[in-house]
Amino acid sequence: MKKLLFTAAIAVLGFTSANAQDDTNNTTGGFAQGDIFLSGTVGFGNETTGDVKSNVFTIAPKAGYFISDNIAVGVKLGYTSWKGDNDGTDTMDANEFAGGAFGRYYISPASQFSLFAELGVDYTSTDDKLNDIKSDGISAGFAPGISYFVSDKFAIEASFGILGYSTEKADFDGAESTDNFNFGLNFSNINFGIVYNL
Repeated sequence: MKKLLFTAAIAVLGFTSANAQDDTNNTTGGFAQGDIFLSGTVGFGNETTGDVKSNVFTIAPKAGYFISDNIAVGVKLGYTSWKGDNDGTDTMDANEFAGGAFGRYYISPASQFSLFAELGVDYTSTDDKLNDIKSDGISAGFAPGISYFVSDKFAIEASFGILGYSTEKADFDGAESTDNFNFGLNFSNINFGIVYNL
């Protein structure tokens, strides 16, 4: 399947519901045990080369819970759609559903500025409608990030993938799996977000 290059920035929209034990100590934001956060990624990309046009749309909600002051665990879902055409003729029509779990470890989560490391595992199911091919896959990734509360209600967040592995296999007899391993900083894979602390 053709891979698209994303030139549009990916927006991460988030909402945080905090359940702090002592509100007087939470004047500059931050996270603590018992906090729940909801976030999500919404992205759109477009590529045009002559008469060949490609579009991709992604939405991926995420929910997490702080089981301690430094550790959060959660679940995530995802949907991605790829469409392409060449002068009115379809060249790509596929979608992917994903579900997974993640864990985060925070350094200084109760302060205005925090660092975190996220480890996630996903199951994916892809349907290539144009070629009538379905495939299933598993991926795992490690992504460090930073979170900064600009007030007691709003924070900005950034993360980037640095280590990832994925395997995918088509759903027909004799199909071979496709395995990918990536390591290194990729500046095109940086996600920025806004967090609202209720």
